[in-house]
Amino acid sequence: MSRLNRITTKAGDGGTTRLGDGTEVQKDHPRVEAMGTVDELNSALGILLAGSEPELPATVYAALAAVQHDLFDLGSELAVPGSPLFPDAALADVEAAAEALNADLPPLAEFVLPGGSPATAACHLARTICRRAERRLITLGHLSDTELRPELGRYLNRLSDLLFICCRCIQRGQHLPELQWDRDRRSTDEDAR
Repeated sequence: MSRLNRITTKAGDGGTTRLGDGTEVQKDHPRVEAMGTVDELNSALGILLAGSEPELPATVYAALAAVQHDLFDLGSELAVPGSPLFPDAALADVEAAAEALNADLPPLAEFVLPGGSPATAACHLARTICRRAERRLITLGHLSDTELRPELGRYLNRLSDLLFICCRCIQRGQHLPELQWDRDRRSTDEDAR
């Protein structure tokens, strides 16, 4: 079965687009913003998975590959208002993956700077896009005519946690130190003068 046989339709040239239920909305509508940011997050994960496979622990790769499918489900639910297309099990899966991956990590004494290896940096970027997707979802939820299932926001919140844990796992898997914030760096420099 062919779902998309015509890509260039010119229908959106006037600044509008159609949702999955046929509703026409402006392309900068909060719903489209949320959908677009979820898509951007999925693309960032695609870059991470495509370019860093040798650098990623197999457990991280498997967890994030599954997340890509979840994000398509989440985007589908946003695109078809009122249709529960996002599976409830996805939230439990992300929580389980985060717990399993975090189990072997040492506790943190300080905040971690985004960076490290290229794969770690790409994962941090995906984490920050995930946080933005969560904010866009919250903005959409403030509209008086919008009802969103709370599972969507919970999923993005847990996913950002999972992505942070994945950053730590990637860095550790490459036997590289974590870049931790040095909150005292300026006072140490000034004391030495």
